[in-house]
Amino acid sequence: QVQLVESGGGSVQAGGSLRLSCAASGYTGSSRSMAWFRQAPGEEREGVAVIYIGSGGIYYADAVKGRFTVSRDSAKNTVYLQMDSLKPEDTAMYYCAAALSSRYAWSNPRRYDYWGQGTQVTVSS
Repeated sequence: QVQLVESGGGSVQAGGSLRLSCAASGYTGSSRSMAWFRQAPGEEREGVAVIYIGSGGIYYADAVKGRFTVSRDSAKNTVYLQMDSLKPEDTAMYYCAAALSSRYAWSNPRRYDYWGQGTQVTVSS
């Protein structure tokens, strides 16, 4: 079992920045990728970014490309999401997730086996 704990959320004004952290514990050696998702009220959960453990490959959703940066500290088994130039439409609950396989596309929630509890990000205008 893998435990994922997000932190770093909060309330900021448009144009501000936040850095989210996702700390993984338990048995993490089989994780193939780790991703950030977000979900706003009344909307579907959407992929924000993913980082592949083996290759280091990174993909971003178009909506955040150029503004968000995902990174990983392998020694700490922690994934970060640096969010800059935040917009009100970025307001959502942000979740981290870990996948043991690559059967589904990275942005498909079905890919992921473990999920954190989420951290709220609120961007005001």
